[in-house]
Amino acid sequence: MKKISTFLVFLLLSISIIWGEEKKFTILNTSDEHSTLNPIPLTDYLKSVPNPTLGGFARLATKVQQIRQEKGDEPVVLLSSGDIMGGSPFAWLILEKKSFEIEIMQKIGYQAMTIGNHEFDYGPDGLSNYLSRAGYEHSQPNMDVIISNLNIPDSLHLKKIKILPYKIYSLSNGVKLGVFGIQGASSFKLAPSAGDVTIFDQFEVGNQTVEKLRKEGADVIAMLSHSGIEEDREMAKKIKGIDIILGGHDHIQTPEPIYVNNTIIVHPSYYLQYVGQLNLSFDTESKKVKLLNNELGKEYLQKLDDSVKEDSTIAAIVQEATTELNQFINTYSGGKLGEISDNIITSKFNVKKDADFKETTIGNFVTDAMRIIGSKITKDKVDIAIQGNGVIRADIITGTLDSTKEKFALYDLLTTVGLGKGPNNTAGYPMVSSYLTENEIFNLLEVTAMLSQVYGDMFFLQFSGLKYTYDPGKAMWMKIPFINTPIPANKAVKSVFLYTGDGVQDNSDNYIELHRGGDRLFHVVTDYYVAQFLPMVGKVLPKLEIKFKDKNKKVITLEESVVHQDNGSEYKIWQAVAEYAQELKNMPDTYAATQNRIVKEEGIPYKLWSYTLIALIFAGIVLLIRKLIKRKKMK
Repeated sequence: MKKISTFLVFLLLSISIIWGEEKKFTILNTSDEHSTLNPIPLTDYLKSVPNPTLGGFARLATKVQQIRQEKGDEPVVLLSSGDIMGGSPFAWLILEKKSFEIEIMQKIGYQAMTIGNHEFDYGPDGLSNYLSRAGYEHSQPNMDVIISNLNIPDSLHLKKIKILPYKIYSLSNGVKLGVFGIQGASSFKLAPSAGDVTIFDQFEVGNQTVEKLRKEGADVIAMLSHSGIEEDREMAKKIKGIDIILGGHDHIQTPEPIYVNNTIIVHPSYYLQYVGQLNLSFDTESKKVKLLNNELGKEYLQKLDDSVKEDSTIAAIVQEATTELNQFINTYSGGKLGEISDNIITSKFNVKKDADFKETTIGNFVTDAMRIIGSKITKDKVDIAIQGNGVIRADIITGTLDSTKEKFALYDLLTTVGLGKGPNNTAGYPMVSSYLTENEIFNLLEVTAMLSQVYGDMFFLQFSGLKYTYDPGKAMWMKIPFINTPIPANKAVKSVFLYTGDGVQDNSDNYIELHRGGDRLFHVVTDYYVAQFLPMVGKVLPKLEIKFKDKNKKVITLEESVVHQDNGSEYKIWQAVAEYAQELKNMPDTYAATQNRIVKEEGIPYKLWSYTLIALIFAGIVLLIRKLIKRKKMK
């Protein structure tokens, strides 16, 4: 009997060696957390009653623990695809020398994160200080920071931070999981504060890193990508050997994985509303990775709603951060603003960004706030206010509970315009005030018509104080292939009218027409981010030159145009929006719909004529060559 038992054990071992063994493990992933420490919208976040809020690190901690307990001895890996900071007002505490986001992630038990474009919101030094406070300068915390294609000059303090190009994790069941990180080209373009930091080509680095991981024994390779879904698809095609791409950046949610060349691509949404869950197996014989979610009846996205109880340890840290944020806002605003949970405005409707490349109600609200409050702060009537779609980060969605109906919390309002910092290194982009000529107003409108087509909706501008009609097809003759550079036509803007009334811009008759080529000065406010790139266009395209001036036509620098309060501190866009909401108390019906501030009238695009001309020239050259060849043959 003993001999038979020994034989059976030997037989089973032999079969497992020949046929291979399926080793199971689970990957959990989040992305674009954006300092969203608590559930959103905060307006509806009432712990005492069921509520529709989603997210929060305290709920995430509980969900991760539940999955780990459910899996028992099966390995569970938790990873982030970057942009852990920026966007939420909690990110402002980073400039107050706090690192709440990453410290919470370490406590929850993340294995690794990669670096997104918003990690550079406060510059390379801001990121290095943030990571240094969390232990990454003199030690290696239990959560790794991994990115493979970041080029950090030796002169920067960030070079001293323990950032890994890749790592192999030896899981408890013997599987070796190789992890590397990539920041895509489109993402890095949106990191204007990265300074001297650059990125290496993601495809070249990706292929080199996968090769290194395979040589060093990785069974399964996962890429943490902060690139967007389209670049993820492209990398799955061009980088051979990636098993899984855990993506982020463009706030896409994939309810089910996307397969490209046998690479699994998943995006788990943003603001911690969901945590992605991949139940996987690795076949030791075929070396293939298989998804098991459907077999096990497990959703690919686990919703972090109010059915998930909050982890008390993480909840206490979030409360500590909330107390500090309340104190900062109250102090910086000179006592005008209170706690982030305070109701700031009531509204019978939502004020949203419901379309790209168009006027939006939230754009009208924000720019009206900048124009109206800007007039008071600068003590000089503001004619025009400008804000970019990329800086308006959220909508005004009113409460849905009996006790919150038609209300809107300060925190949710501040999230709409919470990005960036000013030259004085305090939170939020400051307001910038300058004077532009009538002709420069046309240049500005031509710039937004052109840049938004080249670089996307982020560069589409919203306005208060004017209304205009334009044809996007007449902004440029064409884009030069391969380098995505436009040849401007400067013919997009058809008509511009300046609003001469006071208060909320409406559809009254209080408008005067502006004319191209005019030299009258107009008072314009925008934010520090938009103000950085507007004059840069004129350096490349002189016909679209824009120079900031004071009211006496003297050219001024960007720093000189920053608006300051009486106490000397920078006046922030978030202050203007919050003070405007306080002043209104109730949302005017004007913002229930757009007001034809931006009207698009499309004709035949110039690029059609350009490409037709190029085709005719090419055809002419071909005919000429054929004619010459024919002559030569006849001779």
